[in-house]
Amino acid sequence: MIEFISQWGYLGLMVASFIAGSVVPLSSEAIILACVGPLHLNPWWCLLYATVGNVSGGMTCYWMGTLGNEKWIERYAHVSHEKLEKAQRFIHDRGAWMAFFAFIPLLGTAISVALGYMRANKWIVTLAMTIGKAIRYAVLIGAALGTMKLI
Repeated sequence: MIEFISQWGYLGLMVASFIAGSVVPLSSEAIILACVGPLHLNPWWCLLYATVGNVSGGMTCYWMGTLGNEKWIERYAHVSHEKLEKAQRFIHDRGAWMAFFAFIPLLGTAISVALGYMRANKWIVTLAMTIGKAIRYAVLIGAALGTMKLI
């Protein structure tokens, strides 16, 4: 994957982040750390491209949820009926802003799918998801560059 990104640069980072944000288990965190570390890509551009790619992947999960076919959700998004119900309980009464937490490993896909399944406002979902994922990447990049210390 790193070779792919070193050849394709920021576009490769965006594609890898899209894949990681959708239904394929892939660590976008490790990829972005490799980009700002050994590959020496510009951290601001990495933040932008990784966020756009990962949010696009998350919105793909949202779209799958809007289809409402639980068999497809289980098969392609790997979100079981139980996990979908758990995510719906987590989201219930909190609304589309819960997309902020779509960056959480394992639960993030379920949150995105559940928001689509529940027909949450797609614009608020997109905004909240973008804020959450951008903050996560900013913290990672800052820590990798030594400008921020994680406790």
